[in-house]
Amino acid sequence: MGQHRFDSSRRELLQWGAAGLAGAALPVAGLAQATRETPRRGGTLTYLVFPEPPVLTTIAHSAGASVLVSGKVVEGLLTYDFQLNPQPQLATAWTISPDGLTYTFKLRQGVRWHDGKPFTSADVAHSIQLLKEFHPRGRATFSRVAEIRTPDAHTVVLRLSQPVPYLITALAASESPIVPRHLYGDGKADTNPYNNKPVGTGPFIFKEWVRGSHVLYERNPHYWDGDKPYIDRLIARFIPDAAARVAAIENGEVLLAPASPVPLSEVERLKARPNLVFETRGYEYINNVYRIEFNLENPVLQDLRVRQAIAHAVDRAHMLKVAWYGQGQVIPGPVHPSLSRFYEPDLPVLPFDLKAAARLLDEAGLPLGKAGPNKRLVLQATPIPNEFGQRIADYLKQALGRIGIELRITSQDFASYVRRIYTQRDFDLHVSVMSNTFDPTVGIQRLYWSKNFKRGLPFSNGSGYQNPEVDRLLEAASAEPDPAKRRALIVEFQRHIARDLPDITLLAQQNFTVADRRVRNHTVGADGTAGNLADVWLAADA
Repeated sequence: MGQHRFDSSRRELLQWGAAGLAGAALPVAGLAQATRETPRRGGTLTYLVFPEPPVLTTIAHSAGASVLVSGKVVEGLLTYDFQLNPQPQLATAWTISPDGLTYTFKLRQGVRWHDGKPFTSADVAHSIQLLKEFHPRGRATFSRVAEIRTPDAHTVVLRLSQPVPYLITALAASESPIVPRHLYGDGKADTNPYNNKPVGTGPFIFKEWVRGSHVLYERNPHYWDGDKPYIDRLIARFIPDAAARVAAIENGEVLLAPASPVPLSEVERLKARPNLVFETRGYEYINNVYRIEFNLENPVLQDLRVRQAIAHAVDRAHMLKVAWYGQGQVIPGPVHPSLSRFYEPDLPVLPFDLKAAARLLDEAGLPLGKAGPNKRLVLQATPIPNEFGQRIADYLKQALGRIGIELRITSQDFASYVRRIYTQRDFDLHVSVMSNTFDPTVGIQRLYWSKNFKRGLPFSNGSGYQNPEVDRLLEAASAEPDPAKRRALIVEFQRHIARDLPDITLLAQQNFTVADRRVRNHTVGADGTAGNLADVWLAADA
């Protein structure tokens, strides 16, 4: 991205939001070291995205597939290196007042939207308002933004009602995209048609979306960052069949495949292929956790004893071994171990114990035979439509069958899955993968905060969980500038979740990207291939 300067506090204060920024501009390192080779211009990069995204921008959505494509067209104020240090994107400089209540951003000048309109501070102000109202995580991230001022066309000032310790880390394109006000003026970000035919400031211009096949992007010849992007075209390919994805990666039909795109049984074999490279960096902004979420609108599942029985029936260590080939980490609660400042390994997790499970179901009035011979209960399970979700659901069907619970698994495409869980509420339990993101308030609060239970809001509080003390802890942590006090609040929150069991945390995922060796500079920061790919170039065939 070249050499930039911006006003910055020390790294620790940026991460925790504990103080304002220093007055002097400080030089910053660029993103990850690029290769020393001279970038080669031209070519087409085929980019695997699975499943097919429900929308192409993330102004009102946080689906993983949408995250992978959104930032190619629409950008954010900032981007981040692997240590989550902020770097310039649409903002070139920023300051935070000593009390943590005023953020001032200087915007890049001379930038234009893909339709030729100038990019200004009005676009930023409008986008933040939309994120605050419509984005599953943005509702919490920007909830304390009390006022947005635009003193001139290239300055934005955010005035907060309380400090927000994580805000400076929440401004990446994939998380908080800036969209054009002139196309989103009606304020209905969740239904705007430009979510599916995006107009942005980024390195690639949207050309077409052929449903079930691909999205085509072409190089933006007027991009603000020098002579980038280097490639002429970017094609996001949708390949639902796992075997077909493996074949496409092996034969070079697909050159870049993020988000653990192949069956775990194939990983070791593919690592031995000389034309492929595996990359585990570039997921520092995501931190995925798999979980079983209960629908607490189901009267049976409102009984804690039933949820405890299900937890006792799940041998998570065995599930990791047989369903995940040991590739992952069993964790006790909702926080990913990579968020080490908040991770608490010592939580009251119920052990694998089939006798305890059976006893609890008896106590809950669900004896064997209640739902038929050798049955206590019939539940509908809805797994996220990927290999991991299906394998976990298959394991759960066997595990719960041992305690007399019949699990009927419903399968559907991703859009139908989202609609079934968050709009129709047609499930008893579902297997989900949720991003912790870069901070618990942004990635985790949305899943347990009672104020984030809203029918139709995707990737939110899908259980319908309500606990006033949990709300208090989450809200206090979201504004606590002291690192030790903030950790204590989040640890106490985790203990409540382990006891209340609105869900069962299963494991932390280890994500990886598979790339053809010809693809250079695909992972240059914390958001990896979810970034704008402006630095990518293709080496000549070996």
